[in-house]
Amino acid sequence: MAVGCAVTSDPIAGGALAEPVRVRRLTDQEGQKLQQIVRRGSTSSVRYRRAVMLLASAGGNRVPVIAQLVQADEDTVRDVIHRFNEIGLACLDPQWAGGRPRLLSEDDEDFVTQTATTRPTKLGQPFTRWSIRKLVAYLRKVHGRAIRIGREALRCLLARRGVTFQRTKTWKESPDPDREAKLDRIEEVLDRFPDRVFAFDEFGPLGIRPTGGSCWAEQTRPDRLPATYHRTHGVRYFHGCYSVGDDIRRWARKRKVELCFTPTYASWANPVEAHFGPLRQFTITHSNHANHTVQTRALHAYLRWRNANGRHRDVLAAERCERARVRSEKGIRWGGRPLIEAA
Repeated sequence: MAVGCAVTSDPIAGGALAEPVRVRRLTDQEGQKLQQIVRRGSTSSVRYRRAVMLLASAGGNRVPVIAQLVQADEDTVRDVIHRFNEIGLACLDPQWAGGRPRLLSEDDEDFVTQTATTRPTKLGQPFTRWSIRKLVAYLRKVHGRAIRIGREALRCLLARRGVTFQRTKTWKESPDPDREAKLDRIEEVLDRFPDRVFAFDEFGPLGIRPTGGSCWAEQTRPDRLPATYHRTHGVRYFHGCYSVGDDIRRWARKRKVELCFTPTYASWANPVEAHFGPLRQFTITHSNHANHTVQTRALHAYLRWRNANGRHRDVLAAERCERARVRSEKGIRWGGRPLIEAA
């Protein structure tokens, strides 16, 4: 399959072109979190769409292509990318403004945040974690610094400071000794040979049991799927390929092909990952395929539609010229790193 990637540059004073907008290099934690949101979905459509934008940009896609992918305005995509480069994953959550002036000073808010992120046992409390009620009660009785705050105000304060109630987790750091070299090689081939590069990965596991999802329906009359959970057709994986060239198969037959492996635990660096989220959303969820053959045909039909409606050759050609100019003038590698720093 062949889907394009494009670049955009905004004119600035003097007729020069600004540097293409893209995310900085993702850390392992950021890449894994974005990949998790795109693969599994999110209860917040804003959070899901922003994750797709960031992961697509990290995969080498430019603003026009990302805007087509998520059906958003190009300025919105640029704002999300700039915001991520400033504050990281906090940009996934919208910041709604409004309300009366805050009654707590910055020092008081810092103290509340520090207390909430400290284990209660270190403060002489007989429990391992705070609840909102326990934290409110403790803050009112702190010796020498009593803080009166309501439960809802405390929730808003913690959310504003980026403190959320979550399960204790462990993160997988990439132990690959060649991590930087592999990422640099992926960056190089995406930038230097966009017409001869394709990315591939497995998409699955794919069962054929009815899968819940979402759709448009009359109010109080949801579309229902039969609860059929006794199909014994097994589980399959779909081989997904993301190509930025025209005819990869013909090219591969005539020339040698180099495989650029992603680092261990860093599959987010694969450009095809950003396209698996919409593929699952529009073909797997809210489906009731009779067998794997029907399911595969649905996947192929969606990909044919996506390839026919998501590529603009003129924009792709402009991207190549602009990318070459920016790289030669700025000396910036994948993720916006200077060449000296990367070395």
